Amino acid sequence: MPTTILAELREEWQDAWQSAWYRRRVIIGLVLVVVTLSLFPFFFQTIEKRNGILLHDPLLEWLHPHDVSLAIFVFIWAISLLGVLRAAQNPYIFVTFLWAYWLLSVLRTLTITLIPLDPPVGLVGLVDPISNFFYGEKFVTKDLFFSGHTSSVFLIFLCLPGKADKKLALITTVIVGSLLLVQHVHYTLDVVGAILFAWIAFWTARRTVVRPPVGSLDQAGALGSRRP
Repeated sequence: MPTTILAELREEWQDAWQSAWYRRRVIIGLVLVVVTLSLFPFFFQTIEKRNGILLHDPLLEWLHPHDVSLAIFVFIWAISLLGVLRAAQNPYIFVTFLWAYWLLSVLRTLTITLIPLDPPVGLVGLVDPISNFFYGEKFVTKDLFFSGHTSSVFLIFLCLPGKADKKLALITTVIVGSLLLVQHVHYTLDVVGAILFAWIAFWTARRTVVRPPVGSLDQAGALGSRRP
């Protein structure tokens, strides 16, 4: 990356960090995300012990299960790296994703708690060494409604500003959601619901917690007018 671009990035982050509004939201958001992720292993191991409902899913009955873990892993973490890059380039994208992701995690915890489901017939265990780190020692199969992988990728789509980036993230969302169904990791309802709840988390974060007061951060500039 050219020196001039690095200098601009450093100046942009310095300007954002000088805002008390921004500092508070980043610090509080980071604390909430870290605490929530640290509790995930206990939560997932608990829900794995309970009995749930086995849903009838015509699409899964039509799809023959295959292990496509590697493809899912590659698509998810490739688009995640793009999201990290764009967030590093723009302080507002970073704080928006931070809070939206925390809200998404809370929503997913609530829906999994309130809607106990048994895994689909023919489920093939998903191997994702990064995501599985947060699930605990026992393999988890009952974290179903809604899909965390699909919702996280769609949240990246919502947060990215550039048209090319958004198109790539949207295509990745469709691919990841489809591959999860091929592997019978989730029901169709889980994948479709992930889109809705990701949008709710993003909309709530944008409209409430990370909506800058007038004069603190320029939203139009923060959403990527300087760089794609």
